[in-house]
Amino acid sequence: MTERVSVESLRYVLTVAETGSFSAAARAYGVTQPALSNGVAKLEERLGERLFERSPRGVTQTAFGVHIIPLIERALTALDGIEAAASRWKSAGDEVIRMGVSPLIDPKLVAGAYTAVCCLSALPGPRHLVLREANMAELQQALGAGELDFILIPSVAPMPRLEHRIIASEPMVVVESVVGGERPIMLDELADKQLILMPDTCGLTAFTRDLFRSRGLTERTYAGEAVSYRVLEEWSNLGLGSAVIPRSKLAGPNTRYRPLMDDGMEVEIFYEAVWDPHSPIAADLEVLADRMAEQP
Repeated sequence: MTERVSVESLRYVLTVAETGSFSAAARAYGVTQPALSNGVAKLEERLGERLFERSPRGVTQTAFGVHIIPLIERALTALDGIEAAASRWKSAGDEVIRMGVSPLIDPKLVAGAYTAVCCLSALPGPRHLVLREANMAELQQALGAGELDFILIPSVAPMPRLEHRIIASEPMVVVESVVGGERPIMLDELADKQLILMPDTCGLTAFTRDLFRSRGLTERTYAGEAVSYRVLEEWSNLGLGSAVIPRSKLAGPNTRYRPLMDDGMEVEIFYEAVWDPHSPIAADLEVLADRMAEQP
């Protein structure tokens, strides 16, 4: 029997086409690069032609890819539409907004969303807020499948064909065992230090790496990985390395930290709301995003 085309492989191909990079696609999709590359290779073998040309300068679509990838995009859009419509049908009449939140999001933003939905009558109709905290890949997949209406994530991952609204930002700080007083630390100074990172799930590691690469810097990383923001602080205080975290994630008021600066300005992380513009409640979601962006 002829092997069927894998939907997962189709999604891998579309993500590579959108990001222009196998490594960026793997980060955005939440899989390892070998797994993604293998999925793309299997689809290319099934179709009988290469979809991408790989070179030291990056990834480009072949003539075959230029022809086929728009068909893949339309097929996945239709498939996601079926799942989203079914999910919306099952929840019709519930008057809920199902919101997904990355663990990195400042709790004040979540409180602001609750206030806007449940207390301020900001929306045209009565709504209740149902929250789900999950990693970036799970949130993206749940939004695409119609299991969530609205997600709050750090602005670090490309999500084409969806509505995006920057709703807040906050300063990034550096925690380390070396006492530096309150003097800010420059980004190029940090490039000389060993960094402690977390698994690339909540968006913090992606933000840190993108920050370094945007300035042409190479990060030096500790061989281990911390599993929480508190552990990042604890290991930094032990002298294992330095940790870059949002100020809202500091464990307590007595934590020693230094502001992170670059080119004379505070380094900030931005948070965004993302939703499907074709959602039946898209108008409510746009109002909610606007109201959250207005909150101090």
